[in-house]
Amino acid sequence: MSSSLYPCHKAALRRLALSLGAAAVGFARAGAVDPAAADSYDRWLDDGCNASMQWMRRHAPLRRDPRSLLPGARTVIATAWPYAPVGGYRHPHIADYALGRDYHRVVRDRLDALARLIADRTGALSRPCVDTAPLPERYWAVRAGIGTVGLNGQLHVPGIGAGVVLGTLLTTLELAPDEPISHNPCHRCGACLRACPGGALRGDGTLDARRCHSYLTIECPDDELPPGTCLGGRVYGCDICRRVCPLEPAEPAIEPLDEFRPDPRLLAIDRATLANLRSGDWRRLFADSPVRHTPARRIRRNAR
Repeated sequence: MSSSLYPCHKAALRRLALSLGAAAVGFARAGAVDPAAADSYDRWLDDGCNASMQWMRRHAPLRRDPRSLLPGARTVIATAWPYAPVGGYRHPHIADYALGRDYHRVVRDRLDALARLIADRTGALSRPCVDTAPLPERYWAVRAGIGTVGLNGQLHVPGIGAGVVLGTLLTTLELAPDEPISHNPCHRCGACLRACPGGALRGDGTLDARRCHSYLTIECPDDELPPGTCLGGRVYGCDICRRVCPLEPAEPAIEPLDEFRPDPRLLAIDRATLANLRSGDWRRLFADSPVRHTPARRIRRNAR
């Protein structure tokens, strides 16, 4: 069977992804990551900006070439899935993306649907990746032409903004690549740098996790946060650098996925409840939320 997918099949994959709720989908040729991008990441690690996240140092060869993750991979399919809430609601303690169902499961289910279409029509192999494989997803999203990266380090999808989660499908099919966006609309106004409460943004599109409130509230394993840390009421994650970006639409141009709509129980939760959250309550509240990946003791630490 031919390893190439005809243009009509590529169009079918794009239509399916969009019909499943994707904000954008694009295609890139699988190959080694640009040496300059790989070296920049290595320098970021050498500066200690990954904080305690030592998994970012592991599997360097896999991170540098997606063909190491799926032997014979010829195409990287990058997708973006919207979560930004409609109506401008902002929870005072929990990041927008964590108010609905766990995006790992939601996006993987949709990538599995794309993989089935490829397998049914061509027999080619595919591998979905949703934040669980050593794959630089934003790099590939840019290469596939679905967005650009701004000073805040987030992927900005034209007309949609940065209120998206990414999912990537590697496939052994050879698909014609899309062109990257030629102009980055980020005009380096510095609004995100000035607004970042921890001063984590470094001015080059990267951040220092040691100062980032998302890292501190979600990943930091210490019993106490660094001296002088003021979370400003945040208990899980931080949306500030996205919210202040002038490119962020006042209202999303596309509805968020149904699964990402805020859970009424989470909308009603207050900081006092989070500060006294017992393990059983944590399991019930966050069983199908991204928050479930963060231990209850960290949530209590942040809320207090």
